[in-house]
Amino acid sequence: MALFSLEHLNPGVDKREVWAWAAFDFANSGYTTVVLTAVFNAYFVSVVCGGESWATLLWTSVIAVSNILAIILMPVIGAAADLKANKKFWVVMMTLLCILGTLGLYWTQEETVLLAIVMVIISNFAYNVGETLNSAFLPELAPASSMGKVSGWGWSFGYCGGLVTLGISLIIVSQMQAAGAAAHDYVPYTMLVTALVFLLAASPFALYVKERAIPRTDAKFWNLVRESQASLVKTFKSLPKHKNFAWLTASGLSFQSGIAVVITLAAIYANQVMGFTPAETIMLVLLVNVTAAIGAFVFGYIEDKIGHKRALIATLLIWIAMVGVAYCAQTKALFWVAANLAGLAMGSSQSAGRALVGVLAPETERAAFYSFWNMALWIANIIGPMTYGSITWLSGNDQRLALLMTGSFFVLGLILLLPMRLPDASNRKEC
Repeated sequence: MALFSLEHLNPGVDKREVWAWAAFDFANSGYTTVVLTAVFNAYFVSVVCGGESWATLLWTSVIAVSNILAIILMPVIGAAADLKANKKFWVVMMTLLCILGTLGLYWTQEETVLLAIVMVIISNFAYNVGETLNSAFLPELAPASSMGKVSGWGWSFGYCGGLVTLGISLIIVSQMQAAGAAAHDYVPYTMLVTALVFLLAASPFALYVKERAIPRTDAKFWNLVRESQASLVKTFKSLPKHKNFAWLTASGLSFQSGIAVVITLAAIYANQVMGFTPAETIMLVLLVNVTAAIGAFVFGYIEDKIGHKRALIATLLIWIAMVGVAYCAQTKALFWVAANLAGLAMGSSQSAGRALVGVLAPETERAAFYSFWNMALWIANIIGPMTYGSITWLSGNDQRLALLMTGSFFVLGLILLLPMRLPDASNRKEC
């Protein structure tokens, strides 16, 4: 592939290693697409909880708990990974834990609420940690001048993983539904597919990605815990010295809140406001994944051409336009336009944010800084959907108003991004 050139990589990094790194995005995207977005969330509400009035609130609460757990533990894990230079070990362990949690969902049926809660918390926590530390490898693979495109390779390949896993799952669902099977018959098999794809696609990471960081301690486990806590405190205290990273994190907290609304509630909006059927909604999710993959890949090259900051600003403007189009949409055709805009911006904005962290993070504290970045995103994943839900509740289920208010997250994210500056040595084209 001509675009996938060694000139975009650091010395000593070959194409196989970058493909293996990107394959991890492919692997875990299937988990988020099938378990969190398209299949198991609805199954949890309608079957595991029997469609009770509290089921949706319980689902969002379970996701919130797993995110809070990651917020508490990830900084310590990130600091420990920096000190010991063993990010790869943690990624592999968290991958196996996420796969086991996903396999555990195979045994969820009616009234197995506790089992489902425990397995979702375990799997989503492990997913969060693994994704964070996988991102911390980016600066080791690519120079600042190419981080945008290399990050884009990973994000775009990742969306392909979501499409593959969701596609296989939909074949299973369609065939078993045609044979008269119910959700409790076929959804467990989609969990097996998700776990298997995750295992197979993540294997290249374990085999080929190299740990290039240098250990800064040979301490035993409990001493390492104390050292990591001390390192974490040191990193917290140093944040005021990294004002540009602080601006980026504040911006990410805001715009990711809006993205979280789109990811978790777009299907509900399409159904309740636009009158989409379940089949049309599935096609909508598939389309957004395709557009997001294209957007992440193309914007990666645009980002390295015009600068990381300008590229992220462009994606936020697309998000704002998307909200405007969706809010005004009275026909399904116009809502499809909004969905395409969301897909275009989704992968590119998240990829650009990941690349910017790589540019701004100190070389010896990359895992810790990526931990802080992902903490902000996890908090946003709680704030965004809860804000949307609160507005619909207070406004008598006015979802158009809730969507319009979601646009304010992107506007605020844009405003907070403007004061951020990048080092001239990293990107001389940046304003």
